[in-house]
Amino acid sequence: MRSVVRSSVWGFVACLACTSLPFWPGHSEESSIPNFSGVWARSTFGWELRSSGPGPLKNLKRRPNGTSDQQTLVGDYASPILKPRAAEIVKEHGEISLAGQAFPDPSNQCATMAPPYILRINEMEMVQQPQTVTILYMQDHQFRRIRMNDSHPKDVVPSWHGDSIGHYEGDALVVDTVGIKVGPASMVDMYGTPHSEQLHVVERYRMVDGDVAKASSALNDKEYGRADGPAADGVFVDYGYKGKGIQVQFTLEDPVMFTTPWSGSVTYLRAANEWEERVCAENIFAASRRLSWERRGQPQGECEGTNGE
Repeated sequence: MRSVVRSSVWGFVACLACTSLPFWPGHSEESSIPNFSGVWARSTFGWELRSSGPGPLKNLKRRPNGTSDQQTLVGDYASPILKPRAAEIVKEHGEISLAGQAFPDPSNQCATMAPPYILRINEMEMVQQPQTVTILYMQDHQFRRIRMNDSHPKDVVPSWHGDSIGHYEGDALVVDTVGIKVGPASMVDMYGTPHSEQLHVVERYRMVDGDVAKASSALNDKEYGRADGPAADGVFVDYGYKGKGIQVQFTLEDPVMFTTPWSGSVTYLRAANEWEERVCAENIFAASRRLSWERRGQPQGECEGTNGE
């Protein structure tokens, strides 16, 4: 069960979000960084499907009109990007969903969401500072800190969000994440596609023209349907907004679970509502957590707490 909190829990960053962006080391006054400030929203949980190249899994369960059936999540376990172990886990998750049950995922487990799974959260805000970019998410007080112009430690200690470093390349913020811990409900998408601690995620955040953002969002709405109806689980997209949107392109590498690197993307439009947090209040899938561990052939580990690093 989730409760809605309409308060400024993230007020400590409000003054940062409202100030003008400084110039970063390595950027001249004539070449300022992209400005991602503001609250952004997307109305689906799924990744944008690619027309070519290795990409996200497609839902095998389709509605009569040919679009994805969001009530039954059966990932394409025959996808060539999956190694046998990953394909087996995706297939088992699909069988659970076909039986009318929910397999454990970070959302229903009240667990920390690692990238790229965390991109499923419908609303986010980015706070840019010279040494750090912080991304705030509306669900479960989740946030990520990205160290700018830094390098990964020689020996990364795995954590639920992983170790993220970033830098600017022209009009893009590039975020590189390694060291993501594996837990009972660890996955990279809503079909339960697993990952190992060798997962390497690269995200590229760019501002795109409003027409491009709206077209990408419309295709995704058509494929998946808006989350929980027009209100998108409490998140409202400002479809009348004329400005630019944010497009996030991500690439995953995991030699344990995937046969090849593959890429996906999500697109955010400007949010139409005030910041609205949703908090996971209870966990009703404890027994399923043990099943998830057993399926991976791993002993049970410590509990995943939100932002439990």
